[in-house]
Amino acid sequence: MKIKSILVKSIAVAAMSVTGLVVANNAGSQTAQAAIVQNDAHVVTVNYVSDNSIIVYNNYENPVATGQTLASNTSWKVIKTAYDSKGHKWYDLGKNQWIRAEYVTAGYVAANNATAKSTTTVSQAPAAQTQTQTQSQAATTSAKSYTSNATGSEASAKAWIAGRESGGSYSASNGQYVGKYQLLSSYLNGDYSATNQERVADQYVQSRYGSWTAAKSFWQANGWY
Repeated sequence: MKIKSILVKSIAVAAMSVTGLVVANNAGSQTAQAAIVQNDAHVVTVNYVSDNSIIVYNNYENPVATGQTLASNTSWKVIKTAYDSKGHKWYDLGKNQWIRAEYVTAGYVAANNATAKSTTTVSQAPAAQTQTQTQSQAATTSAKSYTSNATGSEASAKAWIAGRESGGSYSASNGQYVGKYQLLSSYLNGDYSATNQERVADQYVQSRYGSWTAAKSFWQANGWY
Protein backbone atom coordinates (compact mmCIF):
# COMPACT_ATOMS: atom_id res chain seq x y z
CA MET A 1 0.00 0.00 0.00
CA LYS A 2 0.99 3.70 -0.04
CA ILE A 3 3.32 3.39 2.88
CA LYS A 4 6.77 2.27 3.87
CA SER A 5 6.39 -1.40 4.60
CA ILE A 6 6.94 -2.24 8.25
CA LEU A 7 5.39 -4.94 10.45
CA VAL A 8 4.29 -3.78 13.86
CA LYS A 9 6.12 -6.62 15.55
CA SER A 10 9.41 -5.71 13.94
CA ILE A 11 9.05 -1.93 13.91
CA ALA A 12 12.20 0.13 14.09
CA VAL A 13 11.17 3.75 13.83
CA ALA A 14 14.14 5.81 12.70
CA ALA A 15 14.50 9.38 13.89
CA MET A 16 14.80 11.19 10.59
CA SER A 17 15.57 14.88 10.43
CA VAL A 18 12.63 17.00 9.40
CA THR A 19 13.36 19.39 6.59
CA GLY A 20 11.28 22.06 8.32
CA LEU A 21 8.92 24.73 7.15
CA VAL A 22 9.14 26.29 3.74
CA VAL A 23 10.49 29.80 4.22
CA ALA A 24 9.91 32.57 1.74
CA ASN A 25 11.28 36.12 1.75
CA ASN A 26 8.51 38.67 1.53
CA ALA A 27 9.52 42.34 1.72
CA GLY A 28 12.51 41.51 3.88
CA SER A 29 10.61 39.28 6.33
CA GLN A 30 10.43 35.51 6.65
CA THR A 31 6.99 33.93 6.63
CA ALA A 32 6.27 30.29 7.51
CA GLN A 33 4.17 28.49 4.95
CA ALA A 34 2.28 25.20 5.19
CA ALA A 35 4.36 22.39 3.77
CA ILE A 36 4.68 18.62 3.55
CA VAL A 37 8.15 17.67 4.76
CA GLN A 38 10.32 14.57 5.04
CA ASN A 39 8.36 11.92 6.93
CA ASP A 40 9.84 11.57 10.42
CA ALA A 41 7.78 8.65 11.79
CA HIS A 42 6.60 5.36 10.33
CA VAL A 43 4.19 4.58 13.16
CA VAL A 44 2.71 6.71 15.93
CA THR A 45 0.82 5.83 19.09
CA VAL A 46 -1.98 7.97 20.49
CA ASN A 47 -1.00 9.23 23.94
CA TYR A 48 -3.53 11.98 24.60
CA VAL A 49 -5.78 10.59 27.32
CA SER A 50 -7.94 13.54 28.43
CA ASP A 51 -10.94 12.35 26.41
CA ASN A 52 -9.50 8.90 25.63
CA SER A 53 -9.37 9.76 21.93
CA ILE A 54 -8.15 12.33 19.42
CA ILE A 55 -9.92 13.88 16.44
CA VAL A 56 -9.15 13.05 12.81
CA TYR A 57 -9.20 15.95 10.31
CA ASN A 58 -9.54 16.06 6.52
CA ASN A 59 -6.37 18.12 5.90
CA TYR A 60 -3.65 20.01 7.73
CA GLU A 61 -3.90 23.44 6.11
CA ASN A 62 -7.58 24.16 6.78
CA PRO A 63 -8.58 21.23 9.00
CA VAL A 64 -12.18 20.15 9.36
CA ALA A 65 -13.09 17.25 11.66
CA THR A 66 -14.12 14.11 9.77
CA GLY A 67 -16.20 12.76 12.65
CA GLN A 68 -13.68 9.98 13.21
CA THR A 69 -11.58 9.57 16.34
CA LEU A 70 -8.57 7.49 17.36
CA ALA A 71 -8.54 5.86 20.79
CA SER A 72 -5.70 6.38 23.23
CA ASN A 73 -2.96 3.73 23.24
CA THR A 74 -3.60 2.63 19.65
CA SER A 75 -0.88 2.65 16.99
CA TRP A 76 -1.18 3.81 13.38
CA LYS A 77 1.00 3.88 10.28
CA VAL A 78 2.05 7.29 9.00
CA ILE A 79 2.15 8.20 5.31
CA LYS A 80 3.04 11.91 5.42
CA THR A 81 4.39 14.53 7.80
CA ALA A 82 3.45 18.19 7.36
CA TYR A 83 3.49 21.57 9.08
CA ASP A 84 0.68 24.09 8.89
CA SER A 85 1.26 27.84 8.55
CA LYS A 86 1.23 28.22 12.34
CA GLY A 87 4.05 25.73 12.76
CA HIS A 88 1.95 22.84 14.07
CA LYS A 89 3.09 19.39 12.96
CA TRP A 90 0.57 16.96 11.44
CA TYR A 91 0.58 13.31 10.38
CA ASP A 92 -1.44 11.81 7.52
CA LEU A 93 -2.58 8.25 8.28
CA GLY A 94 -3.71 7.71 4.68
CA LYS A 95 -6.55 8.94 2.48
CA ASN A 96 -6.32 12.45 4.00
CA GLN A 97 -6.88 11.41 7.60
CA TRP A 98 -4.75 13.95 9.48
CA ILE A 99 -3.96 14.14 13.19
CA ARG A 100 -1.98 16.67 15.26
CA ALA A 101 1.47 15.33 16.12
CA GLU A 102 1.32 16.79 19.64
CA TYR A 103 -1.22 14.11 20.60
CA VAL A 104 0.86 11.11 19.56
CA THR A 105 4.25 9.57 20.26
CA ALA A 106 6.49 8.34 17.46
CA GLY A 107 6.77 4.57 17.46
CA TYR A 108 4.79 1.53 18.47
CA VAL A 109 4.22 1.17 22.20
CA ALA A 110 4.07 -2.57 22.79
CA ALA A 111 3.08 -2.18 26.44
CA ASN A 112 -0.19 -0.56 25.44
CA ASN A 113 -1.03 -2.54 22.30
CA ALA A 114 -1.48 -6.27 21.83
CA THR A 115 -1.22 -5.41 18.14
CA ALA A 116 -2.04 -2.26 16.23
CA LYS A 117 -5.70 -1.91 15.36
CA SER A 118 -7.13 -2.36 11.89
CA THR A 119 -10.46 -0.73 11.10
CA THR A 120 -12.92 0.00 8.35
CA THR A 121 -13.85 3.23 10.16
CA VAL A 122 -11.19 4.32 12.59
CA SER A 123 -13.64 5.30 15.32
CA GLN A 124 -15.18 1.83 15.53
CA ALA A 125 -12.28 -0.59 15.68
CA PRO A 126 -12.91 -4.24 16.55
CA ALA A 127 -10.63 -5.80 19.16
CA ALA A 128 -7.29 -6.42 17.48
CA GLN A 129 -6.86 -9.87 18.98
CA THR A 130 -10.29 -10.98 17.80
CA GLN A 131 -9.66 -9.61 14.32
CA THR A 132 -6.26 -11.31 14.12
CA GLN A 133 -7.83 -14.60 15.13
CA THR A 134 -10.55 -14.14 12.51
CA GLN A 135 -7.98 -13.38 9.84
CA SER A 136 -5.93 -16.42 10.81
CA GLN A 137 -8.95 -18.71 10.71
CA ALA A 138 -10.07 -17.27 7.36
CA ALA A 139 -6.62 -17.73 5.90
CA THR A 140 -6.63 -21.38 6.93
CA THR A 141 -10.04 -22.16 5.47
CA SER A 142 -10.00 -20.18 2.23
CA ALA A 143 -6.42 -19.85 1.02
CA LYS A 144 -7.04 -22.32 -1.83
CA SER A 145 -10.29 -20.89 -3.14
CA TYR A 146 -8.77 -18.10 -5.23
CA THR A 147 -6.29 -18.56 -8.06
CA SER A 148 -4.26 -15.52 -8.98
CA ASN A 149 -3.40 -14.86 -12.63
CA ALA A 150 0.11 -13.83 -11.56
CA THR A 151 2.65 -16.34 -12.89
CA GLY A 152 6.36 -16.32 -13.59
CA SER A 153 7.95 -12.93 -12.96
CA GLU A 154 4.58 -11.53 -11.89
CA ALA A 155 4.18 -14.19 -9.21
CA SER A 156 7.76 -13.60 -8.12
CA ALA A 157 7.19 -9.84 -7.80
CA LYS A 158 3.96 -10.44 -5.90
CA ALA A 159 5.70 -12.76 -3.44
CA TRP A 160 8.53 -10.24 -3.06
CA ILE A 161 6.11 -7.47 -2.09
CA ALA A 162 4.23 -9.76 0.32
CA GLY A 163 7.52 -10.60 1.97
CA ARG A 164 8.41 -6.96 2.49
CA GLU A 165 4.94 -5.95 3.61
CA SER A 166 4.05 -8.73 6.06
CA GLY A 167 6.55 -11.55 5.87
CA GLY A 168 3.86 -13.40 3.92
CA SER A 169 1.36 -13.48 6.80
CA TYR A 170 -2.36 -13.18 6.10
CA SER A 171 -2.96 -12.27 9.75
CA ALA A 172 -0.49 -9.37 9.97
CA SER A 173 -2.05 -6.06 11.00
CA ASN A 174 -0.76 -2.54 11.50
CA GLY A 175 -3.10 0.37 12.04
CA GLN A 176 -5.43 0.64 9.03
CA TYR A 177 -3.38 -1.90 7.06
CA VAL A 178 -4.02 -5.61 7.28
CA GLY A 179 -2.98 -8.92 5.86
CA LYS A 180 -0.36 -10.35 3.57
CA TYR A 181 -0.25 -7.30 1.29
CA GLN A 182 -0.98 -4.68 3.98
CA LEU A 183 -4.11 -3.45 2.23
CA LEU A 184 -6.26 -0.70 3.67
CA SER A 185 -8.93 -2.46 5.69
CA SER A 186 -11.57 -0.42 3.85
CA TYR A 187 -10.47 -2.04 0.58
CA LEU A 188 -11.22 -5.46 2.05
CA ASN A 189 -14.70 -4.36 3.12
CA GLY A 190 -14.69 -6.44 6.27
CA ASP A 191 -13.60 -9.67 4.56
CA TYR A 192 -10.07 -10.50 5.76
CA SER A 193 -10.00 -14.00 4.29
CA ALA A 194 -6.98 -15.11 2.28
CA THR A 195 -9.24 -15.38 -0.76
CA ASN A 196 -10.31 -11.76 -0.55
CA GLN A 197 -6.82 -10.51 0.27
CA GLU A 198 -5.42 -12.20 -2.84
CA ARG A 199 -8.25 -10.98 -5.04
CA VAL A 200 -8.19 -7.37 -3.81
CA ALA A 201 -4.39 -7.21 -3.97
CA ASP A 202 -4.46 -8.29 -7.63
CA GLN A 203 -7.19 -5.75 -8.38
CA TYR A 204 -5.36 -2.95 -6.57
CA VAL A 205 -2.05 -3.57 -8.32
CA GLN A 206 -3.65 -3.99 -11.74
CA SER A 207 -5.59 -0.76 -11.33
CA ARG A 208 -2.71 1.32 -9.93
CA TYR A 209 0.40 -0.10 -11.63
CA GLY A 210 -0.76 -2.45 -14.36
CA SER A 211 1.40 -5.31 -13.12
CA TRP A 212 3.12 -6.70 -10.06
CA THR A 213 6.54 -6.16 -11.62
CA ALA A 214 5.74 -2.47 -12.04
CA ALA A 215 4.49 -2.35 -8.44
CA LYS A 216 7.74 -3.96 -7.28
CA SER A 217 9.81 -1.39 -9.16
CA PHE A 218 7.80 1.39 -7.54
CA TRP A 219 8.25 -0.21 -4.11
CA GLN A 220 12.01 -0.45 -4.61
CA ALA A 221 12.15 3.24 -5.50
CA ASN A 222 9.81 4.52 -2.79
CA GLY A 223 9.60 1.95 0.00
CA TRP A 224 5.85 1.42 -0.44
CA TYR A 225 3.38 0.57 -3.22
